[in-house]
Amino acid sequence: MLKLNDIVKVYDVGEMQVNALKGVSMTFRESEFVAILGQSGCGKTTLLNIIGGLDQYTSGDLIINGKSTKKFKDKDWDSYRNHRIGFVFQSYNLISHQNVLSNVELALTLSGVGKAERKRRAMEALEKVGLKDQAYKKPNQMSGGQMQRVAIARALVNNPDILLADEPTGALDSETSIQIMEILKEVAKDKLVIMVTHNPELAEQYSNRIIRLLDGEVISDTNPCTAEESEPVQEEQKAKSKEKTSMSFFTALSLSFNNLLTKKGRTFMTSFAGSIGIIGIALILALSSGVNLYIKDVESETLSSYPLTIESASMDMSSLMVSMMTMAEEKKPHTEENTAFSNDVMMKMLEVMSQEVVVNDLKSFKAFLEDEKNGFNGLTSDIKYTYTTPMHIYKTDTKSGVLKVNPSQVFDIIGFNEMMGVSADSSSGAANPMATNMNVWQELMNNKELLESQYDIYGKIPTKYNEAVIIVDRNGEISDYALYSLGIKDPADLKGLMKDLATGKEITSNEQEKYSYDYLMSLEYKVLPTTDYFDFNEAENRWVDKSSDSVFVKNLIDDGSKGIDIDIVGVFRPKEDSKSTLSGLVGYHADLMVELIDMVNKSAVVKYQQEKSDTDIFTGKKFSSGLDISKLSKEEIAALIKMLPEDVLKQFNAMPQEQQMQVLQSYISSSMATLEGNLEKLGVADVDDPFMINIYPVDFESKEIIVKKINEYNSGKEEKEKIQYTDFINVMMSSVTTIIDSISYILIAFVAISLIVSSIMIGIITYISVLERTKEIGILRSIGASKKDISRVFNAETLIVGFVAGLIGIGVTLLLIIPINIIIEAITDISGLAALPWAGAIILIAISMCLTLIAGLIPSRVAAKKDPVVALRSE
Repeated sequence: MLKLNDIVKVYDVGEMQVNALKGVSMTFRESEFVAILGQSGCGKTTLLNIIGGLDQYTSGDLIINGKSTKKFKDKDWDSYRNHRIGFVFQSYNLISHQNVLSNVELALTLSGVGKAERKRRAMEALEKVGLKDQAYKKPNQMSGGQMQRVAIARALVNNPDILLADEPTGALDSETSIQIMEILKEVAKDKLVIMVTHNPELAEQYSNRIIRLLDGEVISDTNPCTAEESEPVQEEQKAKSKEKTSMSFFTALSLSFNNLLTKKGRTFMTSFAGSIGIIGIALILALSSGVNLYIKDVESETLSSYPLTIESASMDMSSLMVSMMTMAEEKKPHTEENTAFSNDVMMKMLEVMSQEVVVNDLKSFKAFLEDEKNGFNGLTSDIKYTYTTPMHIYKTDTKSGVLKVNPSQVFDIIGFNEMMGVSADSSSGAANPMATNMNVWQELMNNKELLESQYDIYGKIPTKYNEAVIIVDRNGEISDYALYSLGIKDPADLKGLMKDLATGKEITSNEQEKYSYDYLMSLEYKVLPTTDYFDFNEAENRWVDKSSDSVFVKNLIDDGSKGIDIDIVGVFRPKEDSKSTLSGLVGYHADLMVELIDMVNKSAVVKYQQEKSDTDIFTGKKFSSGLDISKLSKEEIAALIKMLPEDVLKQFNAMPQEQQMQVLQSYISSSMATLEGNLEKLGVADVDDPFMINIYPVDFESKEIIVKKINEYNSGKEEKEKIQYTDFINVMMSSVTTIIDSISYILIAFVAISLIVSSIMIGIITYISVLERTKEIGILRSIGASKKDISRVFNAETLIVGFVAGLIGIGVTLLLIIPINIIIEAITDISGLAALPWAGAIILIAISMCLTLIAGLIPSRVAAKKDPVVALRSE
């Protein structure tokens, strides 16, 4: 039961007020065909819109099944229009980009009816109006009469209580008008049909009640309701008004997608414009991530050359620099004119340096590294331990004489080391650092997987302490320096070349020689421990160093029971994509040093020195307990000064007396023999107490974890017990990645401007779409769509545009990456550098969608706020 009680509707037109309805009251039966007649402007359509909930009355009350609508909220009116009202308009008001079936289903969709049930009921409604076979046509493919029947089917599909028809035959010819009126008459048998018309003949022929309006007032009613008919319906009949309505997001997507398909060209251009920013950011991301991936690809190789280094004694250079700068700042200018003052820089520097020397307890830290519970497994590709024990390696073949191959003798043979004032070799003790860097024997990384990934292997990877491999470069070449150092070529030939150079003779390069891998693997070498050089002289009761006795050394090499025989078991060649810097050298097994230390520690000379702990076994004299310069006479001090080397003596004479005494005490103390010094001279070392530790992280992330673990190790310890390490790679590589990331961020920030601009443009395009789809907004509101539903439709449209823009951007980027990589490879020989990560692509598409959604929020709100009555009148 529908009842209007003193309904007044006033419109504000500028500064004027127009009274469209002036206290209209009437009651409608549950099923009847009511025609409302009157001249244009009398308020007929306004009355119809108020009954349908499209327009709100100014005063009075609209009562539905005995319930007042004065306190109805927007959602109540939306539900009312969707479940109780069906609209039929003069201009049909079908959504042009949806087919007939979708137009009819729309009201059911808002009601939350399932897909299958929705289709079934829509087809039934179309069948009732005789259009079942036209279900998949678009409205513009149909005649006016057919479109009006579709509108009636849409109005009836949700089984409404009331059908409102506004000039349903106004745009139809007479024959078609009769067909439409017959349908409405049939509907009126069990529903309330209210029709607004200008045609009194049709009204009188088909309706059973005619209400006439004039200037907003009812002037006649041919069949008003009686008092009994005006009684409210039972409570159970009211339940229908409580049903809710809501458009699903997928429906909104479908509406927007179909609308966009009708404007394919504009949609593509809009999306392409929106994709420009995405293309720029994606290209930057592809290049930066590609470079970072390239850096990560070479991390293990780079880290193998620049590990975390921990020495038994190291100097904190940063603290040294701070200390020196502080000293300079504390200086005050002298006021005495024309006078220069000495500045004790050297002594103060030595003092500061001695303070900054850090002694690391590597024995405890090695145990910490090797303890599995501390979690270093998997973080490192290798951990190398360096010891003070020297490694003396000779060519086993002594037919042409004794040739020492480690430390390398090449520069000694040609006289270069003598010219530079250094020695490549000391028979006992560590080799000279300058010469050590030129050695071709190096410890091989103890990581089979990493070696296999870096090298093509001929033969096998060393598995025993006495096995080694020769490493050539990626071109399959080995330097002549390595050939001379290993005795493959005679180093003595270099003497002649040096003479030719000295006399100005022209030297021609030798022809390139070839060496088969089998030949290289046939080479034999022997490692002699330092202790083998010492022979006991019974007559003098002391041990004598015979390392310079070539006959003695030759006998050691020829003696199969002495030293360690090294087998060359393979040849390594770096792979094309390997970043390994090791080539032209011999790589020996890590356990070789362990075996050598064991031989040294068990040797007779070491045991003898340990037993005679108070005696210098090289002189047969007792160790001195120390010498205090301050207790010596001037004559004794003068005698000690004469013992100083000539270069030291020159600096010594220029020093103040107090400093001279400090330097003399230091020099004498360091030159005196001690038990510890003799054992070090013999090469004694503790395997558990290395001289230096090199930690090779798997990658930068692992390195950061290792550094964190070292910091945890230091936590809570006294300053002198803390481990100080040197991180060469941190300065080199982290700065590179920081620069790359910084440049990427800056470029992305610039490109993001274009992305924002394109998003604003999409917002403008969306607003234009709102203007173009104003009538569709009115249609959706007339069938029960809420303001939120309208916002959802346009938000869905912006999301689709953003998604397409993102896809275009990623697609174009992937296409552009192909020529970019070709150019980069031509310039740098790095293939496939630019690579867009899939996660980045997804994120960029999501960003595109978010930005377009944000840009479309204002237009979508504008759409939602549109007056449905005004929207329906737009074209």
